[in-house]
Amino acid sequence: MTARSRTDAPGDVFARERQEHIARIVEEHGRARVAELAVRFGVSTVTIRKDLLALEADRRLVRTHGGAIVVDRSRAELAFDVRERLQPDEKATIGAAAADLVQDGESIVMDASTTALYVARELKRRHGWTHLTVITNGLRLASDLAGYPGIAVLMLGGRVRWEALSVVGQLGDGLFSRINVQKAFVGAAGFTIDSGLSDATEEEAQIKRSMVAAARQVIAIVDHTKWERAAFATFCTTDEISTVLTDGSAPPAMVAALRGRDIEVRLVGPAANPTGAKRTRSGLETPR
Repeated sequence: MTARSRTDAPGDVFARERQEHIARIVEEHGRARVAELAVRFGVSTVTIRKDLLALEADRRLVRTHGGAIVVDRSRAELAFDVRERLQPDEKATIGAAAADLVQDGESIVMDASTTALYVARELKRRHGWTHLTVITNGLRLASDLAGYPGIAVLMLGGRVRWEALSVVGQLGDGLFSRINVQKAFVGAAGFTIDSGLSDATEEEAQIKRSMVAAARQVIAIVDHTKWERAAFATFCTTDEISTVLTDGSAPPAMVAALRGRDIEVRLVGPAANPTGAKRTRSGLETPR
């Protein structure tokens, strides 16, 4: 291909325009391959993979090995393995900040969210646990922590939901009446001032309500993509939240509104540090 023909090719469009074209191709044909898209737009396969990553983050498609497929709009939520790949950097820093709040000897509860899985991974990276109890309805989370020295895992009972790799139902409610829970770490599909923390299904919301009711402190672990949107079912009102851990791209107006209600909001990650404030190991913003 000549330099002129490459200039005239669709590959010369701006990234956003190219991504829009790619999204339409996937929607029309149901799938697309990286190699074919690279030839069509006259760009490298690396560029196409970055485009697919951005489109997946916007829930326009689902990446697969070698390409992408259309999102099933009839489903209320994306599959766990898809959600796990969204905003990994934000979730990693939020997970580290959440682990900073956990003390040995506590009993904590964590939901089946992908962000909670990042918290669990961070707990494993830290040594010195002797008697930490983790209660969860997350199958992946329980599997990751099972057998780790000093950490006891209690799995809630109920029906397995393969979409979220979680256990739901009222069978697990009885456990909370017999134990003391210091902190609940919960993710969400949506977060607004009026609706609080919400999830895509009533089943997930129901078990999370039990977690919230049992804990002395409720810590929301939600990246910026969940803010200012309400999902199907609320499981925690805004006033029930003790602390919010999020990344620096959270909407400033809503952050200010939460702080105005005496709710602690901690911004983590590079984007949360525009003024060069000192940081902890987790990237947590600390005042000078």
